Amino acid sequence: MQETVAPPTPPVSLAALLSREDLALRQITGPPAAEVAIHWAHTSEMADPYPYLLGGELLLTAGVHIPSGAGTEGYFDAYVARIVAAGGAALGFGVAPVHDTVPRALVTACEAYGLPLVEVPPRTTFSGVARAVWQLMARARTAELRRVSEAQRQLAAAASRPDPVPSVLRRLATRLDGRAVLYGPEGAEIAAAGREPGDEVRGALAELTRFVTSRASTTATDTVAGTRLAAYALGTGGGFVLGVAAPQQESGDHTIASVAAVLLSLLTGEHQSGTGAARSSALVRLLLGAAPAEVAPLLGGGRWRVVHGRPEGRTAPDPVAASALGAALGSPLVDVAGERVRVLVPDGRAVERVPGWTLGVSAAAAPRNWPAADTQAARALARARATRAPLLRHGDRPTALTDLVPPAEADAHARALLAPIERSPALVETLRTWLSLHGSWDRTAVALDVHRNTVRQRIARCAALLDTDLDDPDVRMELWFALRTP
Repeated sequence: MQETVAPPTPPVSLAALLSREDLALRQITGPPAAEVAIHWAHTSEMADPYPYLLGGELLLTAGVHIPSGAGTEGYFDAYVARIVAAGGAALGFGVAPVHDTVPRALVTACEAYGLPLVEVPPRTTFSGVARAVWQLMARARTAELRRVSEAQRQLAAAASRPDPVPSVLRRLATRLDGRAVLYGPEGAEIAAAGREPGDEVRGALAELTRFVTSRASTTATDTVAGTRLAAYALGTGGGFVLGVAAPQQESGDHTIASVAAVLLSLLTGEHQSGTGAARSSALVRLLLGAAPAEVAPLLGGGRWRVVHGRPEGRTAPDPVAASALGAALGSPLVDVAGERVRVLVPDGRAVERVPGWTLGVSAAAAPRNWPAADTQAARALARARATRAPLLRHGDRPTALTDLVPPAEADAHARALLAPIERSPALVETLRTWLSLHGSWDRTAVALDVHRNTVRQRIARCAALLDTDLDDPDVRMELWFALRTP
């Protein structure tokens, strides 16, 4: 994943600064210290500090600029008004060496404008206050970086789950203590997680996402009913948008949401390991009657493996989860087939286990043998689920009997032997799975997702139609040979 920009340095609260016993600062007036955010400290003895303030400062002054005899409210009113107009966060007044106490007129002006006023005792230097501010900011930044790093790790883990989009949204909503919504190209909610907001916030968030899709900008923010809203256009080109609503915003929240947007862009977009034009061409040629061997060069040529995957638990895979599995296996050739996903993977690419998935892998096969490889992968998946293995591979080496018996004769024998049950795919598959699992009723039931009594009934039906004793090892061997014949 591309390295993300570090979050900005977070401000510190005035309360944290007042809690430093070594400074012995005392707030005289203004709103609660916990509600005051300080971004930096600045010392100035200018009568009008406005041109030198950027906003968010704790402005420190010893009152040198106060004219002699200026005890009227007019001077202090203008002075405080300019600090507030510049966005100053608070005013720190040193009572030494110029003044023994904080002027009462200054206190009155700060009360009138709601500017926090802090008394700095004689033993505390302004440089010491500034150093304390930077120390608190450094600690806050370190904590924020750790929070963002942990959030990135959790979001990446969520993206690898069988249900990646809902998992990423849930994790994002939890980290931001808010609501995360994925909107589709038409503006409809595709998936959402977190606390449901009120109608006003929900409508404003939807409107913000429509603004993003209709403008060149990829992000937009707003605040409605005390809730911070943000919209991120996903880089898929398909009109997907991530919407976020949170009651408050920390400095690293934008970074966390941006990471989620990148992951969702990958999950909602097509995983590219070749050109889309080549794949489209291959599909068209197949639909028009071309053989797999003819279109294989468009996909990269060579031999391929078929992988059948099924998510752990009872969750049926959706197209987004299927794309995520294909991305993990390094192939965009993905198909959702009922409760399983099929992926065509080039032979040169290693197929390893994928967290949250059970996989069955075929032997490498040329295009003309892809149907047989598909059957191998299905059988490997069934055995993997029955044995609770995360991944099982079909053996590449053929059995000795397959080597000894000519394919045509083996096929004729298999057709004749299995003729009584060939019209019932359920019976054939149940018999194959039951034999592969050494006659285990329970494991066969798990592999086929049916009740064990259903397995018993089907096997009894097979025995009756085949007119044979399935407890005889020789019979089982012969049937297994016939069922394995392509």
